[in-house]
Amino acid sequence: MQHLKKLFTQPTTLLVLFIVLAILASVQSVLLGLKTFQPDGPLYTHYNNYVIFVQSFFHLLEQKDLYILYPAEHWDLYKYSPTFALFFGLFAYLPAVVGLSLWNVLNALILFFGVKVLPNFSDKQKALLLLVVVLELMTSLQNAQSNAMMAGLLIWAFACLERRQYLAATFFIMATVYIKIFGLVAMSLFLFYPRKDKLALYSALWAAVLFVLPLVVVDWQQLLFLYRSWGHLLADDHSISYGFSVMGWLNTWFGLVADKIVVLGTGVLLFCLPLLRFKLYSNFTFRILTLCSVLIWVIVFNHKAESATFVIAMSGIAIWFFAQEKLSRENLVLLVLAIVFTSLSPTDLFPKFIRKGLLEPYVVKAVPCILIWGKITWEMLRMPKVEQLAKVN
Repeated sequence: MQHLKKLFTQPTTLLVLFIVLAILASVQSVLLGLKTFQPDGPLYTHYNNYVIFVQSFFHLLEQKDLYILYPAEHWDLYKYSPTFALFFGLFAYLPAVVGLSLWNVLNALILFFGVKVLPNFSDKQKALLLLVVVLELMTSLQNAQSNAMMAGLLIWAFACLERRQYLAATFFIMATVYIKIFGLVAMSLFLFYPRKDKLALYSALWAAVLFVLPLVVVDWQQLLFLYRSWGHLLADDHSISYGFSVMGWLNTWFGLVADKIVVLGTGVLLFCLPLLRFKLYSNFTFRILTLCSVLIWVIVFNHKAESATFVIAMSGIAIWFFAQEKLSRENLVLLVLAIVFTSLSPTDLFPKFIRKGLLEPYVVKAVPCILIWGKITWEMLRMPKVEQLAKVN
């Protein structure tokens, strides 16, 4: 048992595990064949999201609107940037099982190496952290989603900021923005570091480069049309669905039909409150807790949050737990709740009648994440000032 424990805390073992899981998830999705998303509806692949991404590249080449339905090709809308559609040209001409495997492996590797470069964490802590998120990673990979990539890029950006590698850090953050717009929240991390002029300049540079990159296959007018269409889609998308979020929790548990703007505004206010503690900016624990807050906030305050997005939130939870200087019993309870009700709730650990009749309708998956985000915010507000810490030490 001790030998097995040691084996699974080795970086090489975990790297192989992440790659194997990515390939297995891909092969499984291909072998599962076709499914329907609605009664008597058309049939689509189990890797429908990957098909959406691939087809967005061809739609880009064909000068089509990326942001309308193409029911003959796939289910649901494409909701990412024109630049992300161009990026998918790397996979578009490959056989489905090969391209899907490479896409999932890329996601797994970015998360793995994002965690691997985290400063002030031991190899054992990083290994345990990765093991905590592996269930959510599989959920994301089985859905061919980009969420593991999002989590990895945000974590990697923090690691680069800590090392003052601003060019790389700003690229990683802007890359997340051009995948999913909520990556903008991570720019709050810039508050902690010197040379904000350089951070602003590099961010603007990468934003401009990523904005115009699709010009290699479309003209300027078409590019502007696509960005306007993307903006309309995001604006319209805001009016429907509560998702696995704070809004969904308030609605299903308490019957509150809260205005999404009000809930989001409250979330922004609560997120920003600890950032008023300027004297703690030099404290690594405060900075790492802010990263955790970002990773969880972008999910629990996202009205479109679905099961496959929670690898981002669970990454924040795992980092928060293993960043503790002292093991707290209440934090351990919260972590166990997150593993059971966030990571395991979509699995066969729970009978189908419980999953469909209780866990999903009452957005139970989100609840431990909401509680932990509240705990992190409280910890940041209650943390002693740097001068007090110095006296204690």
